[in-house]
Amino acid sequence: MKTTSTMLALAFSAAMLAPAAQAHVTLEQTTGVAGSFQKLTFRVGHGCDGTATKGLTVSLPEGATNAKPMPKAGWKINVGTNGGVQEISWKGGPLPDAYFDEFVVQVKLTAQPGKLYFRIVQQCDKVSVAWDEIPGDSGVKLKAPAPVLEVLPAPAGTAQHQH
Repeated sequence: MKTTSTMLALAFSAAMLAPAAQAHVTLEQTTGVAGSFQKLTFRVGHGCDGTATKGLTVSLPEGATNAKPMPKAGWKINVGTNGGVQEISWKGGPLPDAYFDEFVVQVKLTAQPGKLYFRIVQQCDKVSVAWDEIPGDSGVKLKAPAPVLEVLPAPAGTAQHQH
């Protein structure tokens, strides 16, 4: 009986961890305050099919503006637009598949509460992976989810400072 309950506990634990383990580029922060400046830390957990990561492009959603990326030793940064969407790209490294790293940017958040989805493209040696799927109403599990930030209402009477 003890073996069965131990196996069930292990299976339950693995099932609970599975969604997090499948999210390969994640956002450290889960929430931010409407109208504020927010540090966003994108974590790259591994490469693509065993190969090193050599680039990461973050497309900012409407509602995340005034991007200022943090420099990384060995990586070149480009801030630009693609079809009207502001993008930040880091190229260089490489970041071997066996390691993880973080890519940081500061943005000004929208004054409107809600979810902001950040579409990511991870470039590796021979392939690229788009982490850009946004959940719909279907309840279908996403294979390559876009990192999401929940923008919460600003507390009443708080003044937002300018940067």
